[in-house]
Amino acid sequence: MFEAVQFIEQRGGTDPSEAVLGEYADEVDAVTAARQARDSFTTSGSSEYAWWIVREKGARLANFIADSRSDKEFVLDLRTGELVEVAK
Repeated sequence: MFEAVQFIEQRGGTDPSEAVLGEYADEVDAVTAARQARDSFTTSGSSEYAWWIVREKGARLANFIADSRSDKEFVLDLRTGELVEVAK
């Protein structure tokens, strides 16, 4: 199982809010959900900073990372432990 998670940094807040957007049997479906949430957030005009990750349920390591300040997306190369930009 994979989960898509959204974090929003609240102005003046100490910790970002965290919301699980959904749980998916397939990683591709979880990434699609995270991308849709990012698209919705960026078109909302919010000035807050947000980011989205996809991870195996309960994991502390993200498989996919994107944020509201750029159109770049990253995946973790498990062989090297490095973040690699996804070519679109």
